[in-house]
Amino acid sequence: MKLAAEIFRTYDVRGVVGKSLTPEVVRAIGRALGSLGRERNAPAFAVCRDGRLSGPELAGALIEGLLSAGADAIDIGMAPTPLAYFAAHHLGCGSCVAVSGSHNPPQYNGLKMVVAGTTLYGEEIQKLRAAIESDQLTTGRGKKSKADVLDAYVERIAGDVKLARAMRIAIDCGNGVAGMLAPRLYRRLGCEVTELYTEVDGRFPNHHPDPAQPENLAELIKTLRSGNAEIGLAFDGDGDRLGVVTKDGEIIFADRQLMLLAQDVLSRNPGAQIIYDVKSTRLLAPWIERHGGKPLIWKTGHSLIKAKLKETGALLAGEMSGHTFFKERWYGFDDALYGGARLLEILSRHSDASAPLKALPNAPSTPELHWPLAEGEPHALVAKLQARVAAATPFPRAERVLTIDGVRAEYRDGFGLARASNTTPVIVIRFEADDAQALERIKREFRAALQPLKPDAPLPY
Repeated sequence: MKLAAEIFRTYDVRGVVGKSLTPEVVRAIGRALGSLGRERNAPAFAVCRDGRLSGPELAGALIEGLLSAGADAIDIGMAPTPLAYFAAHHLGCGSCVAVSGSHNPPQYNGLKMVVAGTTLYGEEIQKLRAAIESDQLTTGRGKKSKADVLDAYVERIAGDVKLARAMRIAIDCGNGVAGMLAPRLYRRLGCEVTELYTEVDGRFPNHHPDPAQPENLAELIKTLRSGNAEIGLAFDGDGDRLGVVTKDGEIIFADRQLMLLAQDVLSRNPGAQIIYDVKSTRLLAPWIERHGGKPLIWKTGHSLIKAKLKETGALLAGEMSGHTFFKERWYGFDDALYGGARLLEILSRHSDASAPLKALPNAPSTPELHWPLAEGEPHALVAKLQARVAAATPFPRAERVLTIDGVRAEYRDGFGLARASNTTPVIVIRFEADDAQALERIKREFRAALQPLKPDAPLPY
């Protein structure tokens, strides 16, 4: 069977429904996953789907594929992606698949896959494709069952996360699948909840469910300013990324959320390692050190960070995009509903819930800038830039230049980053500095290094 290569991506499978991602394709991937699960002695898979209109059909095809390989499927129904990860622990099966298009437009869907406790990424995902194309798959007749893990999930969190006082919060689920569970979870923790777009609707009729983009938080900001809620939480389409907004409308991006969470984790676990990605603020490392932790910078990507967390034994990790991974008191996967609960636990100790967030170190920075290029070009151009760094750095004023994921040049007064996205054909560029003047200087240095790589493609700044 011939498959569209572009759906097998670095962190997951994702494609346009009915075009590159059809029930037939998902059935074949299900069979390949079932074969791998059997090979790794974890042949039972918990399966959930987000609120997209294509979800029921594709989840059905996935389950058929798993069963045809001789693996078992436990259908947990419609649920946020972290519930699949939770079910793998709670039901003891160790393998799971979330049928989800994350925050992609409605016509997309995809698969996030865990086999025998390990999130598949990179080479492992390519091996699935190779196994399907060469027909190296097992056959059998697996069993299908159903399980409801929602109650267990809510009670597991409510049994551990304790708010110091009742809080008034506003939540915006952007009609994503988090809407089916977030209001219930936070009310169970003792919050008064103002709901925005919590009805699950796979067409996303109100705004796109991506809290990393400020325009998607506009209504939450308006609600906080006009209503009585103290803090705002926003969720992406499948509930694994969190956005946070203060009472006065300031957006607290995930790298600064991580500061507060790290301080909390380190208060109980001095000396613990905390991981953050290359897109995150340079203010994180000194903050982590000041609170007795060991900072480690790593590659962007939920699968890559999860693998590093497992490898290092770190207790907490976070990405600029909004994925936060808790190993202390939780299972080490990214979960925005749980992350929101842990944040509220900290904020509830303060009479002004926004105060601890507003007090976090901050620096002038750009949002994530995208340099659009042709398919395949971003990685090639970034590899060229990395080769130049190895030969003689094009960033002579930088104190250190990291090439673990793209190129991150760190200066005494700021940093610049250029890395190839693993999800779309763009180079992601980001800058931060102590002041506007330093920001402009670093931008100029990066312009001088980047533009010659592709002179006819204008930079996004």
